[in-house]
Amino acid sequence: MVMADRPEVQTASAPVTALTVVGLGQSLLNGLARVPFRQPWRGPAGLLDNVGQSVTRQVIRSLMGYSMGLPIDEFRSMEKILDEICRLVIPPFVNITDDVEITDDVVGGVPGIWCRAKASSDAHVDDDADKETINATVLYLHGGGYIGTSPIMYSAFAASLVRITGYEVFIADYRMAPEFPFPAGVIDAADAYQGLIDRGIDPEHLVVAGDSGGGGLATSLISLLHSRSTPAPAALALFSPEVDLALNQPSVLDNAPHDILPWSVPVTPYLQGVSPDDARVSAAYADPDPAWFPPTFVCWGADEMFRDGIREFVERLEKAGVQVYPMEEFGMFHVFPILMPWAESSKRVFRALHELSADHVEPDEDAQATH
Repeated sequence: MVMADRPEVQTASAPVTALTVVGLGQSLLNGLARVPFRQPWRGPAGLLDNVGQSVTRQVIRSLMGYSMGLPIDEFRSMEKILDEICRLVIPPFVNITDDVEITDDVVGGVPGIWCRAKASSDAHVDDDADKETINATVLYLHGGGYIGTSPIMYSAFAASLVRITGYEVFIADYRMAPEFPFPAGVIDAADAYQGLIDRGIDPEHLVVAGDSGGGGLATSLISLLHSRSTPAPAALALFSPEVDLALNQPSVLDNAPHDILPWSVPVTPYLQGVSPDDARVSAAYADPDPAWFPPTFVCWGADEMFRDGIREFVERLEKAGVQVYPMEEFGMFHVFPILMPWAESSKRVFRALHELSADHVEPDEDAQATH
């Protein structure tokens, strides 16, 4: 399911949607035409990474800048078109490149998709000895600033996590703003988490992960689980998490020329009256306790707008005594491991994630395709 398929969500007519998609294409072409004038060969890494970073930055900027100017019904219709393209292209791609299978499911009443190694989920593998053990189950909360994207758009990244860590990944299709502001997304995340436990998955074998707005949502989930006396997951993995919605740190403006995000990041649709420094939505203002806050991996780019807020969040975790594994990558922008998985910085992140899984999450020997 994508947001446009929910009965409460309004979408544009077919002709308007077609014009919207044409406009998106023109915006992307216009953005790409700017790349040669920005000296893309210059940067902190090798030629391939520098050019890739420059092209990626311009494409995402064009996409986000165009999207933020659309009425919500046109935005949802365009999002549905992109979702359908991803559903057509990504599953066969990750099947070949990562040996990963993508399937739809509903967990705890929340729709989403599973990304699993075929050797652990393939029904044609009859002998249990031939199936791979699932090292852990990941509840992944996708990014999109609390307002956009869909699980299938993140399945290629999730497939990489499956291949690298041996995890199985459930990407939850949680409700998003402005149709469903806070706390709808957090409640959905908690329902999906409880649904995984109800299926017999031990919290000690669960990892909650998320990027950008999904990373912020993941931290909100941990606080909600604590308030409900629900056991915490074994670990938390965050990629450029949006953990300070006040957006008043120097890096928000200082890094705007270098990041992929628009210089004016929208948070009002999600908050709708909630203070941006409320600890329920901004973990940078929370009071974590190692008694209930799990070991946390956090990575972010030195050139991203959320940098200072993430730094304060990490510092707060460290002062509280929470085990935290921070990685700030020089010269990189927002959610770089997702957008540029081939980059050396991203490969360092993947290696660190593999070490984290080995240190904090024990394999569930009974988890072979039983969930």
